[in-house]
Parts: sequence; structure tokens; C-alpha cells
Amino acid sequence: MIPELGHFSLILALFLCVLLSIVPLVGSYTNQTVLMKSSTSLASGFFVFTTLAYICLTIAFAQDDFSVKYVASHSNTLLPIYYKLSAVWGGHEGSLLLWAWMLAGWTFAITLFSRHLPLEMFARVLSVMGMVAVGFLLFTLLTSNPFDRLLPDQPREGSDLNPLLQDPGFIFHPPMLYMGYVGFSVAFAFAIAALMGGRLDSAWARWSRPWTTVAWVSLTLGLALGSWWAYYELGWGGWWFWDPVENAAFMPWLVGTALIHSLAVTEKRGVFKSWTILLAILAFSLSLLGTFLVRSGVITSVHAFATDPARGVFILGFLLFVIGGSLTLYAFKAPQVKSVSRFSWLSRESLLLGNNVVFVIITATVLLGTLYPVFADMLGWGRVSVGPPFFNFFFVPLMFIVCVLLGIGPMVAWKKSPLKNIGGLLLKPLTISIVIGLVFPFLYADEYSISAAISVMIGMWVATTTLAEVIHKTRNAPSFMAGLKKLTASFYGMVLAHIGVAITVLGVALNTIYSDQKDLRLAPGSVVTVGGYEYLFYGVKEVKGPNYIAQEGRVEVTKDGRLIAELKPQKRNYLSGGNSMTEASIKSSFLRDIYISLGEPLQEGAWAVRVYFKPFVVWIWLGAIFMSIGGILAISDKRYRAHVKRKQEKLAATQNLAGAS
Repeated sequence: MIPELGHFSLILALFLCVLLSIVPLVGSYTNQTVLMKSSTSLASGFFVFTTLAYICLTIAFAQDDFSVKYVASHSNTLLPIYYKLSAVWGGHEGSLLLWAWMLAGWTFAITLFSRHLPLEMFARVLSVMGMVAVGFLLFTLLTSNPFDRLLPDQPREGSDLNPLLQDPGFIFHPPMLYMGYVGFSVAFAFAIAALMGGRLDSAWARWSRPWTTVAWVSLTLGLALGSWWAYYELGWGGWWFWDPVENAAFMPWLVGTALIHSLAVTEKRGVFKSWTILLAILAFSLSLLGTFLVRSGVITSVHAFATDPARGVFILGFLLFVIGGSLTLYAFKAPQVKSVSRFSWLSRESLLLGNNVVFVIITATVLLGTLYPVFADMLGWGRVSVGPPFFNFFFVPLMFIVCVLLGIGPMVAWKKSPLKNIGGLLLKPLTISIVIGLVFPFLYADEYSISAAISVMIGMWVATTTLAEVIHKTRNAPSFMAGLKKLTASFYGMVLAHIGVAITVLGVALNTIYSDQKDLRLAPGSVVTVGGYEYLFYGVKEVKGPNYIAQEGRVEVTKDGRLIAELKPQKRNYLSGGNSMTEASIKSSFLRDIYISLGEPLQEGAWAVRVYFKPFVVWIWLGAIFMSIGGILAISDKRYRAHVKRKQEKLAATQNLAGAS
């Protein structure tokens, strides 16, 4: 009965979304207040019934209801309860329901936090969200229903959840990633609503900017969690593989990063209006493209869902409808937009535009490398693969340009900056960056690395120019601390985000340059040295988990006779499906990771063991945390709250006046 209730709730949610996509939109064009105000109730109903459907599927997993096909395919009685609950999004059907629920949550949040918008704009935004929801709910109900039954021949026991997914990272990574993916639908809805109304002024950018930043923060954390999860779970010692599905999530982040900067310029200076609209459309379109790539079966990836081509055709049709429709509307409306503000080539506007263009070029490069094998196969050119060398060849120099512009941008004034003033501000950061970059390889390693010197220069350039801007902002205050207190939350958000970029750049570069790896044959009592650390292998023993049996190794790590860590990598065999899985053991610290994974058993009690020395790898995810905190600070800026409060007071005064008359 509970699965039927969930299925019926999805049908009701679809019905409400159809109304949401039509009724408020009609009201906005006919100026009927009642129709426009209905958007709030319809959006709330969409959220309530989608939530009910999600709860029903969760209950089915918790109760081991194997009469539900999806539950039987992704769970079993031995699975721990926390993995049963997260198995809801462990496959294609459930992850789509999670997507729909996230979309409903974002739509409901608009009704709560955007009531200060003009009613016409409010109705159109929710109507566009309803249109997007109709597509996803139709896809779910027609091709991917998670409530399909196996009656009357239901199995007594279900299949196993993919061992790769039986990890804490799986509990947090997909929801956070989807929150970012789906969050860009709000920026898309604001952009389309602005195009519909022809209101392409700075106001729509101000309304859209906090929502876009929340989505960007979520996607940043989602990508970082996915990278960290792949690093320790796959046992390959890598944190990014340029996998097609990784690329599918990375591309919206790149365009989203350009979008939040472009929104800032549009809001403050009233320029780049058409460009900002286009970026909003592209960000959400790339989120949909990622969904198509993951679920269509056109790419091969460890992350991809194995699905039938019919689903891919449905998503492709929906993708073409959304992108084609939005770009057609853009083509008709965008030429009407004119920016009256002027700025010189050496201005913050110019540098932000240049940075955005580079981000778009990086996105286009990643898109080309991801889709080229698909098109080559379709055109009969044979099966080809595009690997890390291609992506790194373009990505590294383009990110170098981004970092250079990132350091200069905050130091440059709006409209126009004298070249001599900028040179004076940048001289000290440039000198410090060069000195630290040149000295670092001497201090860190025996062999000097030019690549490390350049990488440290770039990372320090971003960090020192950001800190120099803080000092410059506080130069006229009575004291440095007094000056810091006067700076806005959005400025601190920018500082933390840029520092986060510097930390991540340093982590990526230094980890790539200085990592050490060895594949070894170790017998009990063997000692090897990797990265200056000695590894003593004691052998393996059998241990039992809740739903697996594992061979667990024991490795003692020492340096200069001092015990550093005792690592216990595992080779697990899951009882339900018989799948094997490697669980690496890692000793992390601020400056390095010691990483060991257990391979296959060899003769005479020996094992194949892979040992890694991973310097600065933690900095990659630490930088992402800094970026995310920066985004959160930017959202919390009191100027947004003050603007909302003024709008609400104005609305209340208008309503009181109307009531009095």
C-alpha cells in the first residue's frame, strides 16, 4: 500500500506542476492577481506530494519491501540501515526521485524567501520551475518509476547495493551534488522570467544572485566530497580522473563560477546583462547534459548508471526542448538589451569579463574532450578515448590565466584604473610570490623543480594579492582591526573564496609533482621505503563486517625510528553479491598522506601492495571548504536582507493603501 501511495503522490505532484507551469504564467500576461498568487499554493503542493513520495520509497527500503523492484535491486536484509536509507538514491530511479525532490525543495524555498519580488516576476519564476518539474516527473513516471512492483513473484532476498556505494561518502556526496545541479534551475528560472517580462535590469540579477551562490556552494561541496570519496574508496590513490561523469559535474561548476561573477557586475554596474542571462541558461543546460550523459548509456564510466537507450532519448528530447526553447527566447529578447555604462580596458569589469571568457573556454574544452569519443563512435571513426593528457594540456595554461586575472581583478577599480596605481599595488605581492616560489623547491625536496616553483608562485600570487586588497581596504581606518570590522560580509566571502582557490591550486600542483608510488610484493616481515617512510608488513588476518568478510593487512609506518602510523588496508568480499572491494588505509596530516591499498594474494603468504606518498593532497579539499565558506558569507551579507526588508515594507504600504481606498 505504501508504494502505491508514493506512486499516486508523484502523479498528483505532476498534475500540480502542470498547473504551476500554466496558470501563474497566464495570470502574469493577463494581469490577474488571483492566478499569479496561485503559484504559491501550487508550488507548496508540489513540494508536499514529492516529499511524501520520497518518504514512501524510504520506508520501503527500511522495511525490506522486496516486492518493490527498485528496492529488490539495490538492497538486502544484511545491509546496514544507514546504507538502506541512502540506497534510495543508489540507482537510476531513486536518484531521479531525489532530483525531483530537490527541485520541489528549491521551488518551495522560492515561495518562502522571494515574496518581496514583484508579483508578476514571482509568478513567472515559479512557472518556469514548474515547467522543468513537469519534464522530470514525466521522465520518472513514464520510464523510471521507482515504485514498480514484482508481484506476485517477489523475491525473499534482494540484491546487494554496489560495494562502491557502501561508504559514508555516498551518504553525503549525491544529495549535495544534486542540490547544486538542481539549484542552477533557479538561476535559469530567474533568467527566463526576466526575458519573458523584458526586465533585464540590475534588479533581476540582485534577486537571482543569492540563489545562484547557494547552488554554487552546494556544487562546490558536492564535487569536493566526490573527489575525496574517489580518492580513498577506489584504492587508486587519485583524486580526479577526468572521467566523463566527473566532467559532467565539473562543467556546470565552471559556468556557475563565471555566472556568480557576472551577476555581481550586472547588479553593481548594470552591464553584461545579455551575457549573464546566457550564462544562467548554459549553467542549467550543462546540468541537464550531465544527467543525459550519466543515464543515457552513451558513455562508459565507473559512475554512470546502466540504463536502456529509451531513457536517454527522453532526456535528450527534454534537453533539446529546454536549451532550444530558452536560446530561442534569448535570441528574440537579448538584442533589445542595451548597457549604458562605459568602462576602460583596465577596469574590474574588463578583467571579470576576461575571466568569464576563460572559464567558458575551459568548459568548451572539457565538453569537447568528453563528447568527442561519442561523436567519433557515432560517425564510424572507431572507438577512441580522451584521457588526462588532453585535458591537462589545455586546462593547466588556461587556469594559469584565470589565476593571473584573479589576482589583479580585486585590486582594480570599477570603470577605470590608472596603470601606475595598479603597478604600485601589485609590486609587493608579485615580489613575495616570486621569492617564495623560487625558494620553496630548495627547502622541500633534494631535487629542484621548475614546475613546483611556478606552481607556488601562482598560488602565492592569488593569496598575496587577495591579502593586499584587504590591507588596501583598511588603509584609512584608525586601526587595522577597526578597518576589518567595517568590511562587508560579501567582501570577506570574496577573500575566503580566492584564498580557497590558492590553496586548491597549491594542493593540486604540489601533489601532482611530488607524489610517490610503488607497487610491491610484500611478504610478512618485509620492509620497504617510500617517500622517506619505512613500511613494515606484518601480514593479513580475516575480519568480519556487518555484511562482508575481509582480509585485513597490518602495516607499521615509521620514520627515523619513530612510529608514524599503523595502517590496516582491507580486501573485502561482500556476502550477498559476492563482490570484492579494496578499502585503502590512509594516515592523513596537513602536509602529506600515507596511503596503502591491498591487492591480490601471491605465493608463500605474500601480497601485492600499493603504497603512495601524497604530499599536500588535503589542501585540495581544504581549498574547496574555504571557497564554500566564502560563498556562504557572501549570501549572508546584510545588504541583501536590507533590500528584502525595504521591499517588504513597500509592499505592505501598498497593500494598506489599497485596503484604505
